[in-house]
Amino acid sequence: MSVPVASVEPTTVRPPVSEGLGEGVSESAGEALRPHAEHAFAAELTALAAQDDRPRPARWRLSPWAVATYLLGGTLPDGTVITPKYVGPRRIVEVAVTTLATDRALLLLGVPGTAKTWVSEHLAAAVSGDSTLLVQGTAGTPEEAIRYGWNYAQLLAHGPSRDALVPSPVMRAMAEGMTARVEELTRIPADVQDTLITILSEKVLPIPELGQEVQAVRGFNVIATANDRDRGVNELSSALRRRFNTVVLPLPESADAEVDIVSRRVDQIGRFLDLPAVPEGIDEIRRVVTVFRELRDGVTADGRTKLKSPSGTLSTAEAISVVTGGLALAAHFGDGVLRASDVAAGILGAVVRDPAADRVIWQEYLEAVVRERDGWKDFYRACREVSA
Repeated sequence: MSVPVASVEPTTVRPPVSEGLGEGVSESAGEALRPHAEHAFAAELTALAAQDDRPRPARWRLSPWAVATYLLGGTLPDGTVITPKYVGPRRIVEVAVTTLATDRALLLLGVPGTAKTWVSEHLAAAVSGDSTLLVQGTAGTPEEAIRYGWNYAQLLAHGPSRDALVPSPVMRAMAEGMTARVEELTRIPADVQDTLITILSEKVLPIPELGQEVQAVRGFNVIATANDRDRGVNELSSALRRRFNTVVLPLPESADAEVDIVSRRVDQIGRFLDLPAVPEGIDEIRRVVTVFRELRDGVTADGRTKLKSPSGTLSTAEAISVVTGGLALAAHFGDGVLRASDVAAGILGAVVRDPAADRVIWQEYLEAVVRERDGWKDFYRACREVSA
């Protein structure tokens, strides 16, 4: 028996993108430490929607072209500047957006720190105006997180009924034609992962306790993320993998691109934390990125010296964390200018994950590379001091 979607759960009325942080958003949204993408970039989404005259798939807030522009950045005909949310190959973003416009789900795959979650959030914000329909994958994620649960007080008092049913974010997305997000899919137990098969292939979620089902309405889709370092944890079944189009997010191709990414993200984070402006610390950002890239690649930037790589990933996300922490040190315990002494401890913490093996690798890098590099004496001294 198929039932109208709205009868399973009263439809939530969501504010349009143009309302930004106005009515319909919680009073604390303006003070949120990390606003959702649809709130933080409401002005850009509103400007795009106003000038977007291209065809939009059912229930999409923007056309696929406008979604890609929102992620990659650009300048609109009226002069509005759209800031880049993702710095990388344009075709990757175009394929991801196009996938969401079909009946295929999207799997964002990559090593840690390649902005999978960031891209997922911004895609959902641009497509549906809501990035909060989220299932966080862990080893303990139950079926109920993907399908539905029960209000046990209602269940004991009145038995199985629609009023006793607690919809999951995926069920809500199906009911409202929205985009659901599943983070760290490969961390979810295999039997729980497979609850997505019927949802993605048949676009239906059975409710056997009620003899009913929920049919997805147009606009529904799923974005999942997975860490390719987690292979062997909970591999996706071939049946489930076939339901996804997989897009691999690469590490930044060049040091300049990675410096740009780190600078932009740190600047965004810093504005919410009232930290100093990034431009004054751009030289230190470049040094952090250089250290991470060289240790990650196992060779110096000039290709002359082979290096041992530590056990950590040394991702772009970790570089952002190190620089943000350094800016906080500079703001609260320094003169507000990011210096080598502000980032040294953060770099040590990111590189030395295994106290035995990684510390040796770090010391060798300091003595063989950093010590001999022109203009890096202050950085060498700061790193030696925190490494002692």
